[in-house]
Amino acid sequence: MSNLYCIKGDILYTKDFGSFETIESGYILIEDSKVKGVYKNLPEKFLKVKVTDYKNSLIIPGLVDLHLHAPQFPNIGLGLDKELIPWLETYTFPEESKYDDIEYSKKVYSKLIKEIWKYGTTRCCVFATIHKESCKLLIELFNTSGLGAYVGKVNMDYDSPINLLEDTDNSINDTEELLKEYRDKFPLVKPIITPRFVPSCSDKLLKSLGELAIKYNVPVQSHLSENRGEIKMVADRYPNEPNYASVYNSSNLLGQTKTIMAHCIHLSDEEITLLSNKNVYVAHCPTSNVNLSSGIAAIRKLINNGVKVGLATDISGGHTLSLIEVMAYTMQMSNLKWIESNYQDAPLTTAEMFYLATKGGGNFFGSVGSFEEGYDFDALVIDDSKEEPFNYLSLEERLQKFIYSGDYKKIKARYINGNIVNEPNL
Repeated sequence: MSNLYCIKGDILYTKDFGSFETIESGYILIEDSKVKGVYKNLPEKFLKVKVTDYKNSLIIPGLVDLHLHAPQFPNIGLGLDKELIPWLETYTFPEESKYDDIEYSKKVYSKLIKEIWKYGTTRCCVFATIHKESCKLLIELFNTSGLGAYVGKVNMDYDSPINLLEDTDNSINDTEELLKEYRDKFPLVKPIITPRFVPSCSDKLLKSLGELAIKYNVPVQSHLSENRGEIKMVADRYPNEPNYASVYNSSNLLGQTKTIMAHCIHLSDEEITLLSNKNVYVAHCPTSNVNLSSGIAAIRKLINNGVKVGLATDISGGHTLSLIEVMAYTMQMSNLKWIESNYQDAPLTTAEMFYLATKGGGNFFGSVGSFEEGYDFDALVIDDSKEEPFNYLSLEERLQKFIYSGDYKKIKARYINGNIVNEPNL
């Protein structure tokens, strides 16, 4: 017998990029973890279904973070007066070398997952470190928490600090072991192929990871065109490749299976066309892009050219795990890009930005990030009833207030895949 139930409240979501769907005092019908329908009035045949009435609370899809570094959690707020490569060398690599210690890993990762839950993120794509056992631990902790995640063991066997430099064959074998063990073990937490970026991987490793992605049909995540210094490193090493993105493509790491590339700030027009043709997702990281002086990504241009885009916190280049705050930064960076582009790249609207934070990134996980029929029921219930009622606000205006206030404490319930998920006990 199917599990059928209903929740009631002020419903707001996006089906299409740029437009809201809103129903005041509406109903979402859920069957076996999937949305069955959204109604202003429940059809008569469902009148006996159990209803949880959240009254005038906002009900929105859960937030999706397409890119974050779990081991960098202790470093949030450190070294953000440096550019990417000096920041990696001074802060990131020393911290990531600690994760061969399982006890230390458990302390950090348990706290991290609780913070992710706190801020209303329901699904995320995560970099671990090169260390196989602590990566397994992170996957297990995410599964225990009830959150959805892709978790990747980082691969680094070239031009990297000695304590993070892997033997190439060991890196490949450890990655394959993780894929075999976890590809089908959990419904909401899966492994993902994770070369750190081209400068830290040998040709053999890149090509082997591409082969593993295709063999096991698992997705890929990495970094692309974040910083001009990084781009020059790739160009100097691969003078016969037309661009940075093509290096990934030559190794079957760019859309041969589902792929996320983080940042993508300094793409050529040829690279944008390649990403669009390969259905690659771009993880837009506005806080990190600015903190590390990397630049302002041309999100409007990417979208206009058919590139899929979602939002990301990118800790600890990004200084917050709150996607609520990242949404506000996304709008601010979009406004600046409009000016920087001589008023060519129009600023994002609230509806467009919200789409990126929900359905835009959610589609990487499947039917996630909307309340359309057949979508996984991931949702946040937001109680904004204590707002001073100076004016009558539309649902869209209430959402804007929630985003720009950044007040995660207004989240009173979190649903993931149809289940209420309380604070993880890790």
